[in-house]
Amino acid sequence: MEIVEVESAVRGDAHFVQVRTSDGRTGVGQSACWGYPDAVHAVVQTFRPYLLGADPDRIEHHWHHLYRMGPFRGSVLTAAVSAVDLALWDLLGKRLGVPVWQLLGGRVRDRIRLHLLLPGTGAQALAEQAAAAVADGFTAVKFDPLPAAYGDLSQARLVAETEATTAAVRDTVGPDVDLLIELHRKLTPLQAQAVVPALARHLPLLVEDPIQIDSVSSQAEVGRRAPQVPMANGERLHTIWEFKELLAQAGAQYVRPDVGLAGGLSHARKIAALAEAHHAAVVTHNCLGPLLTMASVQLDTVIPNFVTQEYSPLDDQLADGPARACVRREGGFLPVPQEPGLGVTLDLTDTRPLDLTGRPLTRIPLRADGSVAYAV
Repeated sequence: MEIVEVESAVRGDAHFVQVRTSDGRTGVGQSACWGYPDAVHAVVQTFRPYLLGADPDRIEHHWHHLYRMGPFRGSVLTAAVSAVDLALWDLLGKRLGVPVWQLLGGRVRDRIRLHLLLPGTGAQALAEQAAAAVADGFTAVKFDPLPAAYGDLSQARLVAETEATTAAVRDTVGPDVDLLIELHRKLTPLQAQAVVPALARHLPLLVEDPIQIDSVSSQAEVGRRAPQVPMANGERLHTIWEFKELLAQAGAQYVRPDVGLAGGLSHARKIAALAEAHHAAVVTHNCLGPLLTMASVQLDTVIPNFVTQEYSPLDDQLADGPARACVRREGGFLPVPQEPGLGVTLDLTDTRPLDLTGRPLTRIPLRADGSVAYAV
């Protein structure tokens, strides 16, 4: 048996891979570098000459070969490796007739806890959405409490409004629901030093990514300066070496690998083990639809330090889209899939572009003086 075709396809901001073998099977994968899907597609095209004719079962070998083919690194490369890696695991599971989690050591849990991403802004909208999520069975919600004009507010106003929005959600859902607070890398380190401790009284499960990801050391430092608030980082990190530096500097209690960016299941499994060795938990990142959700669930099922899986309303909206999961959400949980492989089918005959993020790259926040708000 050998690989006879590697198909890479871009649909809007979505990028998929299909790997076919000589026995007629197809494995599917998806990357999560949503800002540059065409670049990821181009990298996969450079993988094809190596993969064609190769044994699809040598997953770990192929990972290292693809990652180290050239002396260049970055999230575009690891996203391409991730998509191929997922497709190879899908193939192996299908060939052996078992779900991928069975190949990764077997399940340690019977269902996967979800936290719902709330799309709203402002205290009233977020409180209403949180209440609806709890009524639907979710035991955890995630939201961004920063005010819209965060880049132009005084420090005192920034802290007060962020804290008030968080308070509105906490007061609405009560103490039995976990709050995950996403700051989307919007703050400077000095702003974070004021904002993050102000959220402590609302007892969030975690606060995620207060500052830009340019420096692992700086991210870790923010976490150390706010020891009363559990910190989460890593959705934009993509190798075990980056996560090693973050954990070694005691900067995160939760790590957030994305299986579509951080090297697929082969690499994300290692990141989870690295976190376990540091007594850190895993909250898998995912916001790009059912295929990556199902791939994430394979990891969530087998690791002991998993806490909750990110779940986007997009998954419900795309339930009958090009990527279809074999299981559906049951309240705030997903059942462990029993279908062979990743448990997802992919139909790319519809060539219409997908919009998984709703944000063109050219549309980013600017400060009142015209400068880029993301720049520190």
